[in-house]
Amino acid sequence: MPAIPRPAARRCRLSPRTPRAVRPRAGVRAGLGVLVLTLWALGLAMLGAAPLAAAPALAQGAAQVAAQAGSHTGAHGGGEAADPDLAPAVPDPALAAALFGLPQGTLPTLTRIDAPVPGWRAEAQGAVLGLIGSTWELVGSTGYSSRPLDVLVAVTPEGRVAGARLMRHAEPVLTLGISDADIAAYVDGFAGYDTAHPAADGAGLPPVISRATISTGVIRDGILRAARILAGAQGLGAGGIDRVAYAPADWPALEAMGALAHVRVSMAEAAAALPTAAPPITPSDAPWFEMWTGLADTPTVGRNLIGQAALTEAAGALGPGQALLVVLSRGLQSHRGTGWQREGRFARIEITQGDVRLTPAAADYTQLAGLPIAGAPELKERSVFRINADPAAGGIDVTQPFRVTVLTPRAGVGGETLTLPVSAEVTLPAAFRLAAPAPEPPLWQQFWWQKRHQVAVVGAMLGVLGLILFAQEWIVRRHRLWLRLRTGYLLLTLLVLGWWLGAQLSVVQVIAFLHALLLGFRWENFLIAPLIFVLWGAVALGMLFWGRGVFCGWLCPFGALQELLNQAAQRIGIRQIAVPQALHERLWVIKYTLFVALVALSFYSMERALVMAEVEPFKTAISMRFLRAWPFVLYAVALLTAGLFIERFYCRYVCPLGAGLALPAKLKVFDWLKRRPQCGRECRLCETKCTVGAIDPLGRINANECVLCLRCQVIMNDETTCPVLKRRSRGGAPEGGGGGGFKAPPIPPAPPPVRPTQVPSGAHDGAAAPVARAEGDSDQKHAAGGAQPPAFRNQRVTP
Repeated sequence: MPAIPRPAARRCRLSPRTPRAVRPRAGVRAGLGVLVLTLWALGLAMLGAAPLAAAPALAQGAAQVAAQAGSHTGAHGGGEAADPDLAPAVPDPALAAALFGLPQGTLPTLTRIDAPVPGWRAEAQGAVLGLIGSTWELVGSTGYSSRPLDVLVAVTPEGRVAGARLMRHAEPVLTLGISDADIAAYVDGFAGYDTAHPAADGAGLPPVISRATISTGVIRDGILRAARILAGAQGLGAGGIDRVAYAPADWPALEAMGALAHVRVSMAEAAAALPTAAPPITPSDAPWFEMWTGLADTPTVGRNLIGQAALTEAAGALGPGQALLVVLSRGLQSHRGTGWQREGRFARIEITQGDVRLTPAAADYTQLAGLPIAGAPELKERSVFRINADPAAGGIDVTQPFRVTVLTPRAGVGGETLTLPVSAEVTLPAAFRLAAPAPEPPLWQQFWWQKRHQVAVVGAMLGVLGLILFAQEWIVRRHRLWLRLRTGYLLLTLLVLGWWLGAQLSVVQVIAFLHALLLGFRWENFLIAPLIFVLWGAVALGMLFWGRGVFCGWLCPFGALQELLNQAAQRIGIRQIAVPQALHERLWVIKYTLFVALVALSFYSMERALVMAEVEPFKTAISMRFLRAWPFVLYAVALLTAGLFIERFYCRYVCPLGAGLALPAKLKVFDWLKRRPQCGRECRLCETKCTVGAIDPLGRINANECVLCLRCQVIMNDETTCPVLKRRSRGGAPEGGGGGGFKAPPIPPAPPPVRPTQVPSGAHDGAAAPVARAEGDSDQKHAAGGAQPPAFRNQRVTP
């Protein structure tokens, strides 16, 4: 049968205002190539300028850390952030002096300690300045990028933050979006903060940096947690001593509250314990040694027990990390002895806590002439000692129980010295402890509470989008309703999600997720961004049902900006460029190459990958609203300008995030976009009107490129636009029928088959004989009849 000629593809306008696409000629093709090359040149110029915008202070700090921590960068070939065992930042004397605010030219001495917490003890002019710790070492602080975020924090013995310095980070916003001065000012704002105050009220804390609330919140959380650990290591924080509150009390009251530990050994007990003493000990009920001991630097104990004047004198001599211990005794034995002046220490007294053993020095001793407190017993000796209460400096933790032991000597029969230790356990009463601050909720819970209203707005938008997609069969039959819903939702996405809430998803988050899966996944790293977390959850669910178009076509603010600008361009008559299908498909390689390159580079150097991720104009156009350096703005404007002539130019050919989403989108369960058998064969209108060129010449929809705008569904259901429905309408349509009410005309029955007749005997004999020419026959008919034997003429055979 002769081949049926294929009808020419019909082009029809979606609306009277939509200009027809221009078929590219040679000049247009050359212009398109120049446009693509120009965009790439701008991108390279922007990436070249990006390191200039990075913070030089951070680079200097990173180099300093690398030099002091063993040149970790060189050992790993530039991939320092990929190592989960990254060494913490190491302070030098100059940095420590800056953190503690020492005068110029004064450098402290730094000593590395590992107990009770790892860090560095800073001392200057014989005084302890405090501790310096690394947030990466103390609390394992990581940023939103799942990479280490290291801040050196200095805390004084009084529990105040002396200073902080950001040493290493890989936060995408901080790398290029915020200046080094903003970062330094924010981190320096923690100086003077009292760790005893709750952070929930924000008192004494610097305000977060605008449009970087997540990253600055992570920095704040790491600094505060590390500062509390360092303060607790110096005997402060939860369970510390209350040196402010005072209540009058007498001797029995102090004993009742446990402020004074008491121990008594009688002569009879001593005689039993030292049977070889010479001369022998006479057993009796008289005290061999009786002792009361306790901490005296709390006002309730000190002022009541030894008096305000004595307490002021003793406390005035206290150094950082010291506490006052009072020892009161009577009996035959003495807790001071007689050799302390000669030896310079009180050898009879031992203060122990675990493996820590202290002996009071003679310089730390104050003798009391008497006690002003009522109800006190008659005492033989009254002493106050300054003891080391800094665990970081080898002292005891006064908030934990410790023992005071006095060695009572006696001569033996053989001339040897016998010793009877008498010990009392000292425990800080609960009334003298600082109330532990209420535990603060995790940082991600704080962010969710702060963003609860914004989360509700995003949830409402996602609910509306779900209704649109589930009701698409009903919506696409109503062209005006679809157009209004589509345009209105894109405006909401741009204005609300993008420029108001800053909820623009990025390929950086995809890379961070991949790194988290490999380096140790923590939900907290992603929950700290509530809006981004909610959007990614919706996008993941949408990819399972509809594909990547849920985000790319509806929830991407930059994509919405491109489409809205292109609509405006078409309304004012800007002619559109139809990219040839062959070139169109080959340009897809750009975005997939970019995505693979970004992922691969991130495993070599996250910092360089974040710089390369500036190929996304999202931060410039959406997060920072074009308030950036001119190379970034020029690049974003160039992409938007290209989108005026080629709808969604960036989405089609450059977007690495779209490429990354296209890979898992292949796993979608449902396919709710309808096609007809005539699509691509008899009509190619949907192909020419597709927003991103996701329909091939055969009428098939490429799920990797489709943004789910539903335009093709509207066209094929519009009886005034779809050529197939127009033909059906001309063939007779039921009254009032819509686009879906037309029925194709019935297919006519097939004609009977044509078969050649059997060749009868002798048929060829007459073929060569001349045929008589009947009168009136034409020469052409005569020649045709004579050239073909009757046996070879086709005849219809009725089956």
